[in-house]
Amino acid sequence: MPKFPRNRIGTRLFFSRLVCMVGRFARQERGATAIEFGMVAMPFLALIFAILETALVFFAGQTLESAVQDSARLILTGQAQNANYTADDFKKQVCNRTASLFDCTNKMYVDVKSYSTFSAISSSPPVTNKQFDSTKTGYSLAGPGCIQVVTLYYQWPVYVALLGDNLSNLSGNYRLLSASAVFKNEPYSTTGGCS
Repeated sequence: MPKFPRNRIGTRLFFSRLVCMVGRFARQERGATAIEFGMVAMPFLALIFAILETALVFFAGQTLESAVQDSARLILTGQAQNANYTADDFKKQVCNRTASLFDCTNKMYVDVKSYSTFSAISSSPPVTNKQFDSTKTGYSLAGPGCIQVVTLYYQWPVYVALLGDNLSNLSGNYRLLSASAVFKNEPYSTTGGCS
């Protein structure tokens, strides 16, 4: 910046140069894009992550549906009953049919129940105070011609909470994914009956 002049003409020249410099500075738009991006970046990235997480939850749910259909077939056809599968044996078969996307050992729960009629089936999830209650799950195989319900439950972690509205339906930012298969066992044997 030039020195401040001591005479009148010099003062006018100084202020006219100063006004020109300030005017040039005010007309510059080189940093406008960076400032505008800074204002839009966080909501944009939050929206992208929310979309990706929603897609991942949907994909996990579809994978769980496929696994329950494949593993329920073992009960439907009597293979699980004839091989005397325990709850752990059946869960191992379920885990073999799921992708590596699940922590099958710690977060996957298998619920196999038998019913006398289709109207007696309860579809309420085993949740108490927004906590998954594994004591409400069971394992009960039935004989030929009996009604069975096979349900898989998985606690999926939710990471993105967009403006307080997120996908979690359990406490601790988890979403309970469930998939069920309801069927009547095939007549795979002439002996045995419904319990």
